[in-house]
Amino acid sequence: MRPVATAETIRAAERAWFDAHPGEGLMETAAARVSATACEMLGSAPASRTRVLVVVGPGNNGGDGLYAARDLAAAGIEVALWPTSARRHESGWAAAIASGAHEVDAAAAMAGLADTDLVIDAVLGIGGRPGLREPVAELARACADLAVPVLSVDVPSGLDSDGAGAEHPACFTAARTVTFGALKPCHVAQPAASRCGCVEVADIGIDVTGTGLLAADPWDVAARWPVPGPESDKYARGVVGIDAGSARFPGAAVLTACGALHAGAGFIRCCAPEPVPAMVVAAMPSVTLGPGRVQAWLVGPGWGDPGRNRRRLAERLADGVPLVVDADALAELPVALPAGSLATPHAGELARMLGVERSSVLADPVGAAREGADRFGTTVLLKGAAQYVAEPGGRVTVALPGPA
Repeated sequence: MRPVATAETIRAAERAWFDAHPGEGLMETAAARVSATACEMLGSAPASRTRVLVVVGPGNNGGDGLYAARDLAAAGIEVALWPTSARRHESGWAAAIASGAHEVDAAAAMAGLADTDLVIDAVLGIGGRPGLREPVAELARACADLAVPVLSVDVPSGLDSDGAGAEHPACFTAARTVTFGALKPCHVAQPAASRCGCVEVADIGIDVTGTGLLAADPWDVAARWPVPGPESDKYARGVVGIDAGSARFPGAAVLTACGALHAGAGFIRCCAPEPVPAMVVAAMPSVTLGPGRVQAWLVGPGWGDPGRNRRRLAERLADGVPLVVDADALAELPVALPAGSLATPHAGELARMLGVERSSVLADPVGAAREGADRFGTTVLLKGAAQYVAEPGGRVTVALPGPA
């Protein structure tokens, strides 16, 4: 799993690196990764027929872009530089110009956009505020309208790098993003992540650890998935109890049982009101009906009867085994859940559990999931376009990709 770091965490890691390497810099290393990725995006077209526009901001992000521009111009690529501010990284600017890059203004940048093969967005980095000012915002919109590929440096300019899930209408939409040291919250939280394209984490030598937020890719999940061994039987693979469905929502129990089967459960029991059991067995003949020993319960989907929900939950809690608490059963929290239990709300359900607006959960899914885990003393899986798995005590894992 990969760490996800806030802007302050990255700044602290950079300060520690500079303290340990006085007189050295990180910009050349970062720029080399940007220029290498740019060359990959440009493909095999002759350099002399290739045009790149670098949109240059005033800070270190702009410096990264300028040194990348130097490398591209030195390779024979036509590189135009549009400085968006009177301030710029002077040594980077001089290096790019000396290698053959040339300056353009806003009007020329816009006029030549249709003939541009790649735009490098080096306007704002992890310290930028959400949104873009004109005329940069106009260029960002035009890139999207004309389908001009954008390579963003660190984060797409206009996004808040720490904005867990927030996006701004005035920001670049990147085909690829090269970020440094670690992923940032905007790279993993939707809808912001949809603006980042394919994100490459460049190792520039800084140490980013202990962030409290991790990103799990599909292969991370696959590596932890329990695989039956040669001596496994159905009981060793797990006995799961399903208490789901009702006369109004019988399909919820069928879907829940299917989920348990495909997750690898070896034995499934279903305890549900009529006419649910017959429908479950018709769909899945391997399911056993009625009570019996289980190692975990999955409760809540399709209950649909507030008058009985609390009693149904209490009956399953009495077994003392871990529960997966979903849907209608979530409304009966807080109750003390057995160790190893999991609550699986979507944003609206978690908002009701916490007594906040749904919009606040969407704006800060990491914080909301973490608060839910701490308040209810159990692991919380916040469902959505990305899955946030928060453990009591602070650690959150973002499972990519969603949705659920």
